[in-house]
Amino acid sequence: MVQSTLITVDEFISQYCDSDRYELIDGELVKMEPTGPHEQVAAFIGRKFNVAIDRQDVNYFIPHRCLIKLLGTETAFRPDVIVLDKARLANEPLWQQEPVITLGTSIKLVVEVVSTNWQNDYARKVEDYAVLGVPEYWIVDYLGVGGREYIGKPKQPTITICTLSADEYQKQLFRSHDLLVSSVFPDLQLMAQDIFDAAQL
Repeated sequence: MVQSTLITVDEFISQYCDSDRYELIDGELVKMEPTGPHEQVAAFIGRKFNVAIDRQDVNYFIPHRCLIKLLGTETAFRPDVIVLDKARLANEPLWQQEPVITLGTSIKLVVEVVSTNWQNDYARKVEDYAVLGVPEYWIVDYLGVGGREYIGKPKQPTITICTLSADEYQKQLFRSHDLLVSSVFPDLQLMAQDIFDAAQL
């Protein structure tokens, strides 16, 4: 957290929408401090998803920057990777002016690459993305830093793929050479280790 004074989500969008450095949680400005390896992992996932989008010939795309505004709250998340359904954007009230998504129906998949703020990724965002109706949410913990209640013991690099069923996520954990299973990209041929290796030089 970088300040104690609360701001509204509209103030945040006005002041910080174009910055990749902050997101807003319950009115508190949260500074995002990704490392180089974190960015390598996010970029690798985005590249693989773009290939899958082309292969499936679907009307999806990955924006360079995008906020998810949770209606009725003072919260706006800035996911590491987000796959949007272009056909649904006509229903988005802010999209023509700002890269801001408010409807879960516009989102196909969200990825959060875990860093020091892992509690938000494993707990807070799981709940909020489920309420929003995001069909698939990946938690990519390439360092294995999440709590044991989330990734098991001994702690190790883990990808948690959350698939929405009714209004709750069903979670499946992937490690090492496990082949990832995605409902959005069913033909994705990708092992968890491929993503973990993307963090290396």
